[in-house]
Amino acid sequence: MDQILEYIEGNKSRYLDELRDLLSIPSISTNPENKPDLERCAQWIGDHMRSVGLENVKIFPTPGHPIVYADWLHARGMPTILLYGHYDVQPVDPVELWTSSPFEATIRGENLYARGSADDKGQVFIHLKSVEAYMKNTGRLPINLKVIIEGEEEIGSMHLDSFVRKHRNLLQADLVLISDTSMFAKNVPSVCYGLRGLAYMQVEVVGPNRDLHSGSFGGSIHNPVHALCEIVAQLHDKNRRVTIPGFYDHVRPLTKKERAAFKKLPWSNSRYANDLGVRKLYGEKGFTALEQVWARPTLECNGIWGGFTGEGAKTVLPAKAFAKISMRLVPDQKSERIAKLFEKHIKKIAPKSVQVNVKYVHGGEAAITPLESPGVQAAVAALEKGFGRKPLFQREGGSIPIVVQFKQLLGLDTVLLGFGLPDENAHAPDEFLNLKNFFGGIRTITHFYNELPHYMKMRRKK
Repeated sequence: MDQILEYIEGNKSRYLDELRDLLSIPSISTNPENKPDLERCAQWIGDHMRSVGLENVKIFPTPGHPIVYADWLHARGMPTILLYGHYDVQPVDPVELWTSSPFEATIRGENLYARGSADDKGQVFIHLKSVEAYMKNTGRLPINLKVIIEGEEEIGSMHLDSFVRKHRNLLQADLVLISDTSMFAKNVPSVCYGLRGLAYMQVEVVGPNRDLHSGSFGGSIHNPVHALCEIVAQLHDKNRRVTIPGFYDHVRPLTKKERAAFKKLPWSNSRYANDLGVRKLYGEKGFTALEQVWARPTLECNGIWGGFTGEGAKTVLPAKAFAKISMRLVPDQKSERIAKLFEKHIKKIAPKSVQVNVKYVHGGEAAITPLESPGVQAAVAALEKGFGRKPLFQREGGSIPIVVQFKQLLGLDTVLLGFGLPDENAHAPDEFLNLKNFFGGIRTITHFYNELPHYMKMRRKK
């Protein structure tokens, strides 16, 4: 292992030059004019996979952007990792807010600034450099590795589900490894083991058959905007709990071990509130802010509109009003069931003076990997060796749909071993990847590949 780590240390400058080359490709998946760039980026990834020693490299076309596959399967009797990542990036607008050109990677201080540096090209590149270090020094990996890097993550991975279904046999493995998340904080290595799910709804409240003059009709007709506000106001009680009957029936409670792990994280409510510019935090009674964000279900109104919203005045009583409402879900809640409960409750509490229509827009399930699983334990050991300090445990409040798909379609748990930072500006101007995390990530992944067989063997013995 010392020889491999010395190789990494001795090639830092070249690694950065190669990463700059990858980051220079404007692989913006949402822009049709960038389609040639995405194809060029997929080819770059495939070529680099070959150069570091991966085999069976293939670029699979899709109705959208290509999926790149490669593997190395010569570690007989050892576990197989399915590595997932993406090479597409977000648009760069507003470009005038970038300090340097978004596709000319620039180092300032200890950060590398470029679109895709953290999300997710830089983190994918961490794995390729770890593979290279093994192959150049030992000619082999300590595990079997399968890699899929897609080009549509930033637009919903619309063709990945069908690809996974079609290639189930090709993608069989022991666990999934993803580096597309962040550590808890700078100098605080952490393992993310849980994600929330989602049920996203749209509510339409219909009143009169046309917009009305508020002077001529106001006071005799229930204004749909008022009715919608009354409905939304009833969705939480005084303890900030969601009032939908059955909403909490299948919520998996936090264990004592998890709550203790959260308390170890360097967290300050006042700093959090100050950073967000709010006077006081607000959430479900009886839970800490981290528990509320990571491990409790929520209901939020994401948008509300109706009637006249332009400049000046228009005395209108609108015919309709709308709201977008999202519910973040936790393990054991099912998105379709929650959507049905939501619709039933909305229609029950809606005033009889209006008509209410509810649409289930989309949803997905929560995902959690047990702390005792071999993948998580190997990640803990690897992070401690890669960063020189014992990592902590965290969850994420958001959703990564592919994690659920891998569980449902392949039966695989996912280890989320990310090296970004919470303030990395992913999806915003001046996105960056911290260079200490970049090189620490390469060391960590190198150790992870080496540690996993040990923890898998321990599980089999139990």
